[in-house]
Amino acid sequence: QLQVVESGGGLVQPGGSLTLSCAAAGFTLDYYAIGWFRQAPGKEREGVSCIGSIDGSTYYEDSVKGRFTISRDNAKNTVFLQMNSLKPQDTAIYYCAAVRSAYCTTLPVYEYWGQGTQVTVSS
Repeated sequence: QLQVVESGGGLVQPGGSLTLSCAAAGFTLDYYAIGWFRQAPGKEREGVSCIGSIDGSTYYEDSVKGRFTISRDNAKNTVFLQMNSLKPQDTAIYYCAAVRSAYCTTLPVYEYWGQGTQVTVSS
């Protein structure tokens, strides 16, 4: 069964950094677009970033532009989300999701979802 698994969450202080990983099992990420989403308590799930499968095109939500960087290492079958200058409002459960697509797409289209990893930014 196709699965993606997030890891790397934890507790960090404001201004700190954290790197999340999304590893694929049962398939290769080469042909999949990968999206990162997050859901804070009492709020709707929102898109954070995504990366295409062919040209490596990327997307960032306005609130994270300049602070987050998405990348993929196909040899490791893993996608990363480097998060810098973290703010308390970044606190959420972060999910990665995969869809067999060359390009980034919208939330309802993603086929495979991870269980999520908690990111807490607090002093």
